[in-house]
Parts: sequence; structure tokens; C-alpha cells
Amino acid sequence: MPVQEADVAALVGEQLTLSAFNQLSGSLGGYSFVKVVVDRQNSTVHFLNNARHAFHAIYIGEEILGVSKEDMQASIDEYNQTFYHAADRRFYLGILSLHVRADRKLFSLETVEVDTMSSDMIEFFYGFVRDHLDPSLTLLFKPANHLQEQSVAELPADRLPRILAHELFSTAQFVALNSGKTRGRLRAFRTEAEYRANTLEWYDIVVMHRVPDDIPRLAGIINAHHTTPLSHTNVLATGWSIPNAIQIGAFDLIDRENLDGQWVEYDVTPASASVGLRLIDEPEDIGQRPAWYAQRISLEEPESIYNPIVGLGEIRYNDANRYGTKAANLGELHHVLRTESPRRLLGFFQVPRPPRDNLLPYLARLLDVPEHADLVAAAQQLLAKRVRVPRGIALPFSMQQRFLQSSPKIQQAIGKLKMALELNAKEIEPLCVELQRLIRATKVPDFLLSELDTALISHLAGVRHFVVRSSSNAEDLAGFSAAGIYESYNHVSSAEKIVESVKDVWASLVSARSVRLRQQAGISLDDCFMGVVIQEQVNADFGGVLVTTNPMNRNDFRNVYVNVSPKVTDVVEGSTLPMQYLYSTVEGGGRTVSLGDAEEDLHEAALDQLQRLAVVGRLLQSHFSPDYTFDSPVDIEWLATDEIIYVLQLRPYSI
Repeated sequence: MPVQEADVAALVGEQLTLSAFNQLSGSLGGYSFVKVVVDRQNSTVHFLNNARHAFHAIYIGEEILGVSKEDMQASIDEYNQTFYHAADRRFYLGILSLHVRADRKLFSLETVEVDTMSSDMIEFFYGFVRDHLDPSLTLLFKPANHLQEQSVAELPADRLPRILAHELFSTAQFVALNSGKTRGRLRAFRTEAEYRANTLEWYDIVVMHRVPDDIPRLAGIINAHHTTPLSHTNVLATGWSIPNAIQIGAFDLIDRENLDGQWVEYDVTPASASVGLRLIDEPEDIGQRPAWYAQRISLEEPESIYNPIVGLGEIRYNDANRYGTKAANLGELHHVLRTESPRRLLGFFQVPRPPRDNLLPYLARLLDVPEHADLVAAAQQLLAKRVRVPRGIALPFSMQQRFLQSSPKIQQAIGKLKMALELNAKEIEPLCVELQRLIRATKVPDFLLSELDTALISHLAGVRHFVVRSSSNAEDLAGFSAAGIYESYNHVSSAEKIVESVKDVWASLVSARSVRLRQQAGISLDDCFMGVVIQEQVNADFGGVLVTTNPMNRNDFRNVYVNVSPKVTDVVEGSTLPMQYLYSTVEGGGRTVSLGDAEEDLHEAALDQLQRLAVVGRLLQSHFSPDYTFDSPVDIEWLATDEIIYVLQLRPYSI
């Protein structure tokens, strides 16, 4: 029967065929899905029509219990407690998804992430749905969180055939990393050497197995191998608002359709099963500047007059115009950790987020305190017990300026580069290379060396290994993240190496790539300054990057996305594909999205630490929020042991 019309609520009590599934289904993240409700009281299965009911609870209320949508939403917490946590619950809720592989089609059945079904309940749920699904179709149970993975592991595979989330993700043919639509010239490069040998234009759409981090600003990106949504490349794509996707078999498609070098319309939509590529005629207005040239980035007026080298704990968020955004954010973090009552920490949880009118009870459970407890104090206790910011010093813009002004050759080279930028001359790149060479070769004046040496002795005496980080005023801005553009250095030990690394950081401000990207954003070289952060390098067991949003579903307010590298060196080098996780900061619980290049998942204590990290990230998002919606996500680089979380840097995350 035709069931795709919105006036048909569900297929009830009948066997679900592939044809009926296609008529009922919605689509998200490249997968078609149908929501499932098993009514144990009436021994009936309901396959919901997504065009009519997007939520299990509303369907149950309107179609089974006779409760209006408004009344259901008003008491959603009580109903959800019954739906997802009661041991004697009437209804079992899940999602049935279709996965298409090269050789076959298969269905996965999963509960929602917060469901606390026991292994016996899971086995019953799977069997009931299996009995109402076309027997020719393969059905596998997919655990929705780490607790379910542990429960399912106790059951024989022949009784409960299963597949883990990371196994599905690693074989997904399409992942929408950053949605959008654009027009451009398709450029397919099978090797990095081929990519390096070509000049790219702003209207190019680049296809590579894994696009490198140093791309110029482009029209679009396609990765033919799996990557992470938190890569520098995708952070830049997000900041630039350009389409980016993983499409396995992209080169086969391009060869088959003869698309390389052709003009195409490129569309990335989470609801689609693949990237959209459609041949078009070359636009007549190709010689005109792109629309983003008109979107100029404004900088706060920097202060380059004399400021001292200071300990990170001595500066605050509003010192970014003297020491750079990275240093200022780290200084603010030091302040948060030593403040007794930082009330902004609860901001995210104090805003109603439908269907949750009150998130504070959820925060209380995450902090393991009663609902009536002082949640500000509990949040502060979590930070005090678990979170550290490595000690460090901040070198001001004025130190960089005094160094540059000490060399007439550097001043002359800067003048030539500014002139070339005004004329948009071809010599910009060689002038940048020469200016960087001069900065690295010029001796730092003795009075600056003395200031640096004194600050290191005062604040970091006893440290054997240092991290030297960039801290510019032209990074971590709305519309200009600069992720991966400026240099940072690890494992720096001697005084000589510290000075060399500081000069390398200063030189990165005038690399050809950073100069070009800022020029495109309308940021003048005259307005750009570079501070430097020097910190102790801490020892940790694992590390990575956290963003306090779900990059692949921006409407998901519950979950945060975490990248993890089991080897700490990989966090900086980016030499391996990281493990990837989603953690809920409302109901709690996490799931492994991808193992990356790792052979096995993290141990239980490390997974518990990731849950704490997720909550810490949400608290810090609140404190650093630029407004009172507390919606703006942050990007946190971190290291951890099973007990302590080290926050290395924090910046806004573009969405």
C-alpha cells in the first residue's frame, strides 16, 4: 500500500518490506531510516511515517495514548523517563536504518543514545522487530552507547547479530562534513605531488584522497578517504562556509563522468546518499571576485606599545589586543579555575532547549550531586579537581615589534611586501619567503633576550620541555579561524631553541599562505601582530580536540564531538586518523563514532574521562559565550590522564 502520504501515520502490525521502508523513511547523514515503536501491551510493532511523525513520543501520544502534542511536550521529561529508563516499560523505541554497501544492503536497529535497556530487553526488541521485517533482509543490532556495547558483548552473536557504530562509519560511502551548494571547476589530484605542482584558484573544487591542511581558500572540498570533521581542513571549510564531504569512490565517479577540469554544481546535503555533482556551463562572471571578498573581517585595535612579558595567570580575556587571542583565552582559563563562584559556567544549562524546558537537573546528575545542590559550586569543584592549564608566559605584540624594528633589512622587506600587496603583484610569495628568512636569521637584541630569560626563570624554572605557540590578533575570529595557519612547536628544550622557535612563530605571520588568506579576508598586514605563548609541556596518556557541538548535525544540542589520539604526539602531528566520539552533555553517555587508525577502543577509565571532558567543555562554552544564548560552541585542544584534563587552548568554533 502507498504509505508515503503524510496522512498515513504508520505501518502497524504488518511485515515491513523494502518497498514499504522506502515509502516511510526519512533521511539523515546519508542513511534512510524509519522510527520503530514496539507496544508490548498490545504485542504490536509500529513503523512510523517520517513525513507525519518525526518524534517517537509525539506519535505515541497522538496515535496510541490519545495525548495531544502540547500535553506530551509539557510533560516530556516524565514520559521520557518511562520510555527510556523504566524496567517495566510498555513501549520500546528505536530506529531502523538502511545501509548500502558495495555488495549488499543491510539494516541496523538501534535505540536512542540515552536508552538504558538491559541485554534481555535488547534481545526481545531485536527479535520482535526481526519477526516483522522481510526475512530476506539482513538485520543487525547497533549499540547506541558504550553501556549498551558492554551489555551486548555478553550475548552470543548468533542470538543477537550486531554491528558497532564505528564499523558502520568506517565503511560509510558518504559523510556530509559541511553542508552547502556552490559552483566551481573540479580539480582531481590523486597524489600530493600532483596537488603541489598545480596552481589553484578561488573557484576550484578540490578532490583528493585526503585534502591537506594548507589549502588556499577554495569553492569546495571532496575527500575520497575518511577523515574527521575536526580536521584543520574542515574547520577552515566551516569558517569559509564551503561544502566539504567524504565520498568514497569519488575518483571512479569523476572518471566515469569525465568531470575532472569541468565546471560543476556541487551540493552537500546531510539527507542525501552521496555528493551532488552536476555539469554546468562555465559562468560568464568568472573574472569577477567572489562574494566573500566583500565580507571584510574587522580587528580590534591592537596595542603595540610596550607591554611586559607576563605569566598567563596575569592576563584576562580582554588582553587579546596586547598578547593575542590564544594567550588571552589561556589567561581567562587560569582565572576561571581559581575563581570561587564563576556563575557564567551554568549558562548553557539555564536556557530552555526544547523539548527540555529545564536542563539543570540533567547537569546535577552529570555532576553527581542532588538537584537542589549548589550547582555553581559543584561545577567549580569539578574544574578544580580535574582540570589544569599548563603554566606559561605570554610575549606581547610589542616584543615582536621591537624585534622587527631592530633590523633595517627586515623593515625594508616589510615595505616591499606591503607595496606588492597593494598592487596584488606576482612577487608576493618570494617576498614572503625572503622576509621569513630574514626574521629567522636576524639576531634578537640582547635587551629582549634578557627580558625573555628573566620571565622564563620567574615563571617556568625547572621545566625541561616547552611548547611555543602562536598567539596572533588575526586568528580565532568570527569568520576567520586561521586553524593551522600559524606555527607552534613542541619538545623545545634549550634556551637557544626557545629563541629560534619564537622567531619561527613570528615568521609564520608573514608566510605566503597566511598573508594571502588574510588579504582575501580584508585583513591588512599593517593590522596584524604576533604574540607568543611559551608553556611547560605536560605528560599525558592521550589527547585530542573537542568541539562543543555535533559538526554533522548542528541541530543536536545534546552532544559534543571528541577527537582522540592514543599517542599524544599524534595530536600535534596529525599523522594518523584519530578516534572519534560523541558524548551527551544532557543525559550523559557516549558512543564511539570511529576508531580511526587505532586497533581497539580506549579503556573504560579513559572513556569515563571523556565524559568529564564533555561536561567541562560545555561549562567553558558558557563562560566564553559572546552573548546570553550560550549557544556558541568552542574548540578545545586537550591532553589527559585518567584523572586530570589539561586544556592547552580554547577558541570559538565556527558553525
